[in-house]
Amino acid sequence: MAALLLLLPLLLLLPLLLLLKLDLWPQPRWLLADLAFAVRALRCKKALRDRALAAAAADPESPEGGCSLAWRLAHLARERPAHTFLVHGARRFSYADAERESNRAARAFLHARGWAGDHGGGGGGGGSGTSSTEEGARAAPAARDSAAGGETTAPPLAPGATVALLLPAGPEFLWLWFGLAKAGLRTAFVPTALRRGPLLHCLRSCEASAMVLAPEFLESLEPDLPALRAMGLHLWATGPATHLAGISNLMSEAAAQADEPVPGYLSAPQSVMDTCLYIFTSGTTGLPKAARISHLKVLQCQGFYQLCGVHQKDVIYLALPLYHMSGSLLGIVGCLGIGATVVLKARFSASQFWEDCQKHGVTVFQYIGELCRYLVNQPPSQAERGHKVRLAVGSGLRPDTWERFVRRFGPLQILETYGMTEGNVATFNYTGQPGAVGRASWLYKHVFPFSLIRYDVMTGEPIRNAQGHCVATSPGEPGLLVAPVSQQSPFLGYAGAPELAEGKLLKDVFCPGDVFFNTGDLLVCDKQDFLHFHDRTGDTFRWKGENVATTEVAEVLEALDFLQEVNIYGVTVPGA
Repeated sequence: MAALLLLLPLLLLLPLLLLLKLDLWPQPRWLLADLAFAVRALRCKKALRDRALAAAAADPESPEGGCSLAWRLAHLARERPAHTFLVHGARRFSYADAERESNRAARAFLHARGWAGDHGGGGGGGGSGTSSTEEGARAAPAARDSAAGGETTAPPLAPGATVALLLPAGPEFLWLWFGLAKAGLRTAFVPTALRRGPLLHCLRSCEASAMVLAPEFLESLEPDLPALRAMGLHLWATGPATHLAGISNLMSEAAAQADEPVPGYLSAPQSVMDTCLYIFTSGTTGLPKAARISHLKVLQCQGFYQLCGVHQKDVIYLALPLYHMSGSLLGIVGCLGIGATVVLKARFSASQFWEDCQKHGVTVFQYIGELCRYLVNQPPSQAERGHKVRLAVGSGLRPDTWERFVRRFGPLQILETYGMTEGNVATFNYTGQPGAVGRASWLYKHVFPFSLIRYDVMTGEPIRNAQGHCVATSPGEPGLLVAPVSQQSPFLGYAGAPELAEGKLLKDVFCPGDVFFNTGDLLVCDKQDFLHFHDRTGDTFRWKGENVATTEVAEVLEALDFLQEVNIYGVTVPGA
């Protein structure tokens, strides 16, 4: 009997050992981490679903009856009004401050729309219930009055129009972005380095009706102003009036507005799939493409920091451009999702970083790989050992830099992620395994489904079997990362011609009729279910966090009259 009791535990373990032998169960070392993340992800999805339902059920006349971004900011301003939301230099703004400033911005944009739902503001959140048709009818006389006054020749902004922001990272960027969302207008985040042809291309591709620019960009933009005016754009600056005619100070216009909320119905989307903003990504032709960002994606990004294990009491350091998804949707919207504090820097300074962290009590740092490399290449300083940073979250961190960073600045956790602006798949390396960009355990793929399929680098096409379906890769084999397209994980494509999205959707991948998003990236899954970035397909490469098309580089070099022919190809740069 005693012998049977000793054998019983072994008999119970046999099924588990068999699963491990057949690689059907996660490695025991990572099982608890996989379970913990799966539970966190499911809780996050439920919280976001509850927020969406709350916004849909709210009074459309109230500020919380609008889009998810307006709902979340209004909620935080009510629940945590005095809590610091933003630190920028010597300036600090609470959640209540952010709500008021964005309300003023919203009213300034609504004034440009010709909207007078509550007679210019001051009457609280009550609107007039004006429909888009009625607003359009009112807009025409407003345009004639404006033109008669000599203020602008551009027509008033139509409901749902697109306003481009050409601004550095700062409070003004956030207030205007949030204000545009509350006013029911779309935002286009324009990369601040663009000028001439690429800038005009971006504005045309998203059909921008207006542009807001920083005063420090006016001098470099002066040659483009005739073309911008010819496009009929409203032109605003975020500083004092300039010598350039036709550009008014938007911030002074906003300051003259009331700070009461605007009615939620102005920003409430008809569908969560509706486009609410555009973010530009590098195109294979060299010209940027305007990726459509839906209300659903903005809502989903509210869960980013929750998935990373960041909490309400954390202080997040953000020194990434806000015209990138990493800075705006993951950094800012992710911070709103948990109600934390963000320290926003217009530019990253490796020499000031640790002093900033000590000064502001930073606990979380959002990086791209190059920033970590800059830090480990800095000479040692006293400030780097007295910090409170416990977590670094980001993408593009090389394994050698990873180990040097933790060894020098630890103890802290690195959480490497992978994602795309227009994509429908993201991965998280929540275990801290150096060099990995995520996990491919069945638990993770149950919550966030994706696959790696065999890919022919010579033909540039997935490899298919005799039945015409794609073939999953084996452990250690590079494969194309693809993710199923669904209502919960859509692909909206790009503004402009449909052919811009050509090749981004694969059909009949594993069964007839299915549709998958093609990331264009090759990853490797090892025997322990860790994902490693392998290579990019096509003629693009990453440089300082940017996707750059080789044709874009070639076009610049071909403009030099002493070069007859240009070819761009990749090489390995030691230490880069």
